[in-house]
Amino acid sequence: MKRSFVRTALAAAVLGLAGVPVAAPHAVARAEAEPPADASGRTAHAPQLPAAAPAQDWAPPLSTRGRYIVDARGERFKLKSGNWHGASGTWTGSGSPDDPADNHAGEKSGRMPLGLDRAPMSEIIAGFRELGLNSVRLPFSNEMIHDERPVADASVAANPALKGKTPLQVYDAAVEALTGAGLAVILNNHTNTTRWCCGVDGNERWNSSQSTEKWESDWLFMAGRYRDNPRVVGADLYNEVRRSVLDDPNWGLGDRHDWFAASQRLADRILQEANPGLLMIIEGINWTGLPVDGLPHGRPTLEPVQRLSHTLVRSGKLVYSAHFYGYTGPNHSGATGIGETSDPRYRDFTRSELYDVLRRQAFHVASQQDRHFTAPVWISEFGVGGREETGAKERAWFGNFTDFLIESDADFAYWPLVGWHEDRKGNGWALLHWDSEGRRMGVYDGDDWREDAWRRLVEAPGRTGEVARPDRWSMLSPDHGDFVASLRMRGVPDWDRGARKAACPDGQRLAGLSHSGNRGLCTDAGARGPVAGSPARSGPAGDAYEVVRDERHVEPGNDWAYGHTKLQCPPGQFLTGYSVRGAAVSAALCSEAGQSLGADGRTVWFDRSDSRPPDAGGGDFAYGHHKGQCADDEYAAGIAHTRRAGSSGAPGALLCRKLDRP
Repeated sequence: MKRSFVRTALAAAVLGLAGVPVAAPHAVARAEAEPPADASGRTAHAPQLPAAAPAQDWAPPLSTRGRYIVDARGERFKLKSGNWHGASGTWTGSGSPDDPADNHAGEKSGRMPLGLDRAPMSEIIAGFRELGLNSVRLPFSNEMIHDERPVADASVAANPALKGKTPLQVYDAAVEALTGAGLAVILNNHTNTTRWCCGVDGNERWNSSQSTEKWESDWLFMAGRYRDNPRVVGADLYNEVRRSVLDDPNWGLGDRHDWFAASQRLADRILQEANPGLLMIIEGINWTGLPVDGLPHGRPTLEPVQRLSHTLVRSGKLVYSAHFYGYTGPNHSGATGIGETSDPRYRDFTRSELYDVLRRQAFHVASQQDRHFTAPVWISEFGVGGREETGAKERAWFGNFTDFLIESDADFAYWPLVGWHEDRKGNGWALLHWDSEGRRMGVYDGDDWREDAWRRLVEAPGRTGEVARPDRWSMLSPDHGDFVASLRMRGVPDWDRGARKAACPDGQRLAGLSHSGNRGLCTDAGARGPVAGSPARSGPAGDAYEVVRDERHVEPGNDWAYGHTKLQCPPGQFLTGYSVRGAAVSAALCSEAGQSLGADGRTVWFDRSDSRPPDAGGGDFAYGHHKGQCADDEYAAGIAHTRRAGSSGAPGALLCRKLDRP
């Protein structure tokens, strides 16, 4: 009883400090900038949207090549998306979910995509096409998946075929209609409970109102549910991970609030167990700390990715995501009044200042090539008020932000696509609005100041055509447990029981190690897919892989690391992984090559300083630690370590040999 009271009191305090939604992009600003829907009048104004462009010719599934998303033919597929919200909930959390007044901006979704009471689904989706979109982010809640209550007849008045359906069945129908129209669909786990996001509301983390196990189970169910629909292309794992009343999320601490570890584990499970074709979309952390001047607080976004990045069991499936709204900032929650800090909002920055902040918070991931963290960045939410937004700063911010998206050739998704209006007044953030009589109002009607920026954004020239396959660089981080990124090695018995094991993704080889911190670097530079195609099995040299724990393969007279224990691969094999116990090396994982390998080598010492090629790819894969790395045309054939007095047994040298036999 006392604990419940304390938590309630703390929740009230945090809500007051944060202006209700701590790190709540679309929630705070809309509450402060948008008037409630005006139901007093009607208008017969005819929408003036252009004819829909032909559906883009693309071949699923999607994957990534460097900073670009590509289709099955290797051609660039730029996500030009919008958010069709509602299935994750519009209820504000107080009052009645059935009363529009208790739903965000007076818009009641009825536990399904918004607008189905006002317009046929086909008309709504045709509107998305007319906006120039090729994809839709479709939010859902975990509660929605299990909600067996049929939707209200009135909530599907314009879609009578949906009467009597559950929210999940309506969601199914939306997915089918969107993909049937040629649009790609990204599934988005927006909330745990079916209510408006995003404050201190029980939906702050993937496991705030439910267990991590339930979150994973629900995702495996959803990913598998649409496996046979190839135009369902992505899984956006969780929306706006942020602080709860008592705790912050983190990126890599290994506890139950570790968003890096949770998203890494789930992404691998989906790709291995449910749907190998999906893109795994991982958003950065949206907020940590209390928004009070003098206390630490801020919006980490994707900044931590430079030091700790994901490596998935299927390469080419990782996309990072971020959200930006003008009324928030890198250290501003978006609150006004009590809890408002002196930190600048994004709208307060000059154009050049904004660009610098955007690069620092998110776009460094896509702009730096040949790094362990290089990946596409999808701005899966951004938006601004429409006709009734008169603020000069908000308007300037939106223009500057869309210009940045254009100049960066970035993937994007506007929030939201669908809203309500009466007599052309209401929730002005949406690009398309329908009134209670089913009449549409849109951004292209000629009286919406956003029209020019939107047209420039969706029509902007960008990279098209085939994207060459880049070298892949991947980080191994067995910081708190196993980090086996190889599907091949996941299918074999535990090859070093009790140790923390790390293995490169299939088709990559170990290129570097850190002296402390246990980090590793993998690549396919210079030799893609060199691993033999025979089934993985343990055994003597010549088999598909071997676990090496001693010096049995060190050639007589070739002491390449004097005084150190040398875990060396046998001839014809190369390093694809390692295991550690504490800081000490436990074993080396060697894999059989499908090509000839050179025998001459060199020792790369890194026990006292960095030893990496001047033009080395991969970037800093172990920040703050000494690192050793082979050259791009070399493979690692051995790891040396020592247990002499004062040494921890951590790796201190690599044996690097040429890929091709001389």
